[in-house]
Amino acid sequence: MQIEMMPTDRLLAATCVLLPGAADRGTLIALRRVWYHAEKSVGILRNLCSVPSLPMRRKPASITARIAEIVMYIWEQAAWPKLVWQDAAIAAPLAAVRYVQGRLVGRMETLGFKLREEAVLQTLTQDVVKTSEIEGEQLDPAQVRSSIARRLGIDIGALAPTERYVEGIVEVMLDATGCYQETLTADRLFGWHSALFPTGRSGMTRLWVGQWRDDSAGPMQVVSGPIGRERVHLMAAPAARVDADMHAFLVWFNEPGPTDPVIKAALAHLWFVTIHPFDDGNGRIARAIADLALARSEGSPQRFYSMSAQIWAERTAYYDQLERTQKGGLDVTDWLVWFLACLQRAIHGAKDVLAAVMTKARFWERAGTVALNARQIAVLNRLLDGFEGKMTSSKWAAIAKCSQDTANRDITLLMEAGLLRKGVGGGRSTHYQIVRV
Repeated sequence: MQIEMMPTDRLLAATCVLLPGAADRGTLIALRRVWYHAEKSVGILRNLCSVPSLPMRRKPASITARIAEIVMYIWEQAAWPKLVWQDAAIAAPLAAVRYVQGRLVGRMETLGFKLREEAVLQTLTQDVVKTSEIEGEQLDPAQVRSSIARRLGIDIGALAPTERYVEGIVEVMLDATGCYQETLTADRLFGWHSALFPTGRSGMTRLWVGQWRDDSAGPMQVVSGPIGRERVHLMAAPAARVDADMHAFLVWFNEPGPTDPVIKAALAHLWFVTIHPFDDGNGRIARAIADLALARSEGSPQRFYSMSAQIWAERTAYYDQLERTQKGGLDVTDWLVWFLACLQRAIHGAKDVLAAVMTKARFWERAGTVALNARQIAVLNRLLDGFEGKMTSSKWAAIAKCSQDTANRDITLLMEAGLLRKGVGGGRSTHYQIVRV
């Protein structure tokens, strides 16, 4: 038989009717456990309640596929939030992460100030773009880069104008990593949330901005899939618990303790996502908190790797691991092992950022002998920073805000200097590429 379980709030209401006087949380959990053990015999629950037709909606998904939605969530455990893990299982992964983390920081410190500054700019740009992309929001990398450069006082030539929501996510990321030593408070989180949603809306939906959620629109759930075939990855605790849960979280996060800061970053990410205290933006803020904790682990505000970019690359595994952890017990060893492995891959990925920085440095060292105007410098920087698509003369004119004739003269001079060359193809397909060494 193929069925879909009722939402928890409707199941609680049904419990009130079917089992008079037993509408407490304990009975609800007991009833959900009955469902868990009823995979091969749906009649168990009906016999228990002596009701021949308990309301259910038919769905094209087997009961086995729905069992995950009726087991206890991690926040329903009596001992929550006392998370535990197996030290033996995480010892080696943690040591490996700490080793590559130390090597990367040491290597970056050997670079000159300008190269290190460029590496930080590239990493933060990637981090901001990808943490938004995980949530389905596409940001313009040029706007993000301009916003970060302006706030850090980095000279990158002409700065692209930026929109309010881009400025907001940049503010959050820079506050999290640049002020990592400051205490994390509810008011600071409210400021982050307000920065993410400067209009007070997420798309067309009005939000409770700068305050904890109230569940007026129903229980907080993380859902994927089309309407009618949604998949619930997690259901957060009722809004009435958020204030107390967040107080406990913030006390734990800020107090010194024996837990390694990298492990604390993983636990903080999981704990915050479990509470899901805001109407929207919880994922981005959870990743910002993790970045803050990682900055504390290194004792530096400078970021040379992007955890958000790695999570984006592994987003399917990320959501699967979060879902399994949310619907499991208080032993979060598997989550920690996954987080550490993902972090190690993120750190290894920093070599791509370093390679791009070194390539750019060599290019400008070679270009230093050529007299370049501001237009040429601006467009060359766009190409070096990973311009998407092909750079045509018309695109050049649009970026440099000049006429087509002026763009052609700029391009010709750069080709004569050996800094630019034509790409493969001609006619309408004529485009230009950086000459790399």
